[in-house]
Parts: sequence; C-alpha cells; structure tokens
Amino acid sequence: MTTTTTTTTATTVTTGTAGSRRVDPAAAVARTTPRSSLQETWVQTLSMAWRALKKMRRKPEQFFDVLIQPLLFTAMFAFIFGGAISGSVSNYLPILIPGILAQTALTVCMATGVQLREDMDKGVFDRFKSLPIARIAPLAGPMIADLIRYGIASVLTVVTGLIIGYRPGGGVLGCIGGVALTIIAGWSLAWIFTWLGTMARSAQSVQGISMMIMFPLTFLSNAFVPAKTLPGWLEAFVKVNPVSHVVSAVRDLFNDGAVTAEVGWAVVGCAVVVAVFAPLAVRSYSRKM
Repeated sequence: MTTTTTTTTATTVTTGTAGSRRVDPAAAVARTTPRSSLQETWVQTLSMAWRALKKMRRKPEQFFDVLIQPLLFTAMFAFIFGGAISGSVSNYLPILIPGILAQTALTVCMATGVQLREDMDKGVFDRFKSLPIARIAPLAGPMIADLIRYGIASVLTVVTGLIIGYRPGGGVLGCIGGVALTIIAGWSLAWIFTWLGTMARSAQSVQGISMMIMFPLTFLSNAFVPAKTLPGWLEAFVKVNPVSHVVSAVRDLFNDGAVTAEVGWAVVGCAVVVAVFAPLAVRSYSRKM
C-alpha cells in the first residue's frame, strides 16, 4: 500500500513503504533562495533603473522641473540680486551659478522620495516582494535613472549662466568636475528623501517634509550670499551646513579649477550621507514589504 504525506510547513513528500523522499523543486527554491550576490544585486539594480527610464519616457512631465527651474532661477536670481549683492550681474555670477547648481540638485532629488511613495501607494512594490531580488534594487534603480535628470539640470544651469555672461575661470575641466560633484551630491542626498518616502504615509506628506528640509539647507547656506555678510550665529550654522561645503567645492572647481579641501569634505559628506541613509531606507522598505 502506498501512502502520501504532505505538510504545509515542509516541502518534502514521503512516498512508498520504504519512506523515500521527494522534494518539491518550486517550494524548495522559494524556501532556500540565498541572498543575492553583489553581481546579481548590480544587475537587478540596473533592471530597475531601466524600468524607471521607460517610465520617464512615457511621462515626460517628470522633466519639467529639470528643464524650467534652472532657466528660471538662474536668470531671476542673477538680475534681481546681482546688483544688490555684488554690484553687477557679471560679478555675482561666479557666486550664483554654483549655488543654483546645488539648489537644483536638491530640488530634483527631492522628487525621488515623492515618486517612490506614489509607486508604493499604487501597489507597484507589492509585486516586487514576490521576486527573488535584493531589497536595495527597487530603491537604487530609480536613483540611478535620476542621474540623467541631475545631469540635464546641471548642464542647463551652466548654459544659462554662459548665455547671461558667466565665464568660469576653471575652464572645461573645472566645469566638468563641478557638474560631476553636483550629480554625486544630488544622488547622495536623494537617499534622505528615499528614506522619507518609505516612512511617510502619502506622497503629499513626503513633499511637505522635503520642502521643510530643502529650504533651510539651501537658503541658510552660502549658495546665494557670502557667509561673512551674515550675523555671527547664522554664519556658524552656514559653515557646518553640508550644502555650503558642496557649494564651496563647486565654486573652487568652476572659478579656479582647483581641487581644494572643500572638494574632499564634500565627497566625504556625500559618502557619510549614503552610509547612514541607504541602510535606513532599505530597512524601512523591507519592513513595509
């Protein structure tokens, strides 16, 4: 007589009087799939980045902020504040352009958390939890795709500055270095907003909290005015503001073509932000899953 015993907690099936065991392959894979290797995680992240790029192609309105904001803010700030702060627009541009780059990168990366929360609310990430992929891939993939948005915003800011009279003393290499540092800073700061996207309850709340973070970081920095012109207590805050270090580093690259200590501090600051907030975002995302 042949007996068959099946349990819900195990995946082995006992058949025959001799007690031979047969393992259900599908159930065994689901139960014993190991963690993704570094190479597999990278491939999975690129797949998610490709998905985000296809989404951008179908929703071109995602590029409105990177196309309009650099043009509007650069021209508006230059002609409104140039004479009052530096005596002329041309004298103000070496101060303004790096500041606009930092502000634009921060604004663009803020949208990363909002879009993430929208996808989570729509149930997109519920589909990912059934896939044997690394938990960081659905988060890091869209952020890699957003590097294109950071690059477009940075290049448009520089081009607008050149049109209205900015002549960077650092030359082509200095500009390339400044744009690259801006993109790195935007990508690292995006992890903060990604973490907020996994923590908040709605996309509207993510946007509101992000604005509360963005405005102090950008306007209470040396992005638009020299720190020495501020009151002592405010100058002290500006000097420790991470955005100030990024702006100072980009200024050194754009205006002098020099890789100074500020560049090193900016890179270290970006690395610290990623080291702190990337694990927090992945942990919060895993709990939501």
